[in-house]
Amino acid sequence: MELQQIKRIIEAALLAAPQPLTLPQLAGLFDALDLPAQDEIARAVTELKADCAGRGIELVEVASGWRYQVCTDVHTHVARLWAERPSRYSRALLETLALIAYRQPITRGEIEQVRGVAVSTNIVRTLEEREWIRVVGHRDLPGKPALLGTTRQFLDYFNLKALDELPALSEIHDLEDFEPQLDLDGGTPNLDAPALAGVTASEDAANDAEAASDMGDFPAASPLDMPAGELDSPPSEPSRALSSDGATPRDTPESNA
Repeated sequence: MELQQIKRIIEAALLAAPQPLTLPQLAGLFDALDLPAQDEIARAVTELKADCAGRGIELVEVASGWRYQVCTDVHTHVARLWAERPSRYSRALLETLALIAYRQPITRGEIEQVRGVAVSTNIVRTLEEREWIRVVGHRDLPGKPALLGTTRQFLDYFNLKALDELPALSEIHDLEDFEPQLDLDGGTPNLDAPALAGVTASEDAANDAEAASDMGDFPAASPLDMPAGELDSPPSEPSRALSSDGATPRDTPESNA
C-alpha cells in the first residue's frame, strides 16, 4: 500500500477516534494482506505531524497514544464553542493534585502533613471522578492507608507522555498563574508554562471549607511562600516508569482485607 493511502487511513482514524491511538492500534486498521510495516506506520504518523505545521490543529503523542488537538494559540477562540461555564478548581484541590503528582505514591495522611490541614473528602472524590488519581496500593502501616497515584488520563489531560515530563519544582510559581489553563472541561492545557501548581505547607481552614464545592467558582487566593526546606529536594518517585495502566508502581500489593 502506498504511503499516501496509509496516511489518509491513519488521519481519518485519529480524527474519528474518541481517544488517543497507539501505533499497534493504528496497525490494526489494516487487513493482514495490506498490513504496512511498523516503520511505515511510524513514518506516516511523523509526516502527518509535520503536515500540521502552521495549521490550527496539531498531532501530539500523549501517554495513551497519538491524537489530534487544537493548538494552544487558538484554543481560547475555539473554546467559545462550549456553551457550558468553564469548571474551576479550588487552590486546595490543585495543591493536593500537585502533591500526588510529585510525591506519588502518597497517602492522604502524608498530604495532610505537608499541607498542614485536613484533606477534604470532596477533593479526593473530585480527582477520582475525573480519573486523574486512583488507589495504587496500601502503605504497610497500621490501618493500611491507601496510596494515591496519577493515571494515564491525568497525563493525557496535561499533554504528558510520562511523569518525568512534569516541570521541575523550581519552575513552579503560583497557583493563580495556572488556574486559567484548567478552566475548560476536557480542554487542552498550555504546557508552555507549568500546568501544575506549587505546593504550600499551610493554608487557611477556609480554603478547605470552600473546597467542598468541588467544581464551583473559587476566589483567587493570595500567593503563599513555600517554607524553606519543605520541598527543596527533588521528588523521589515521579521519575519512575509508569506501569501498564499509567499509574506508579505500587508500594505494597493491593490488600483485599
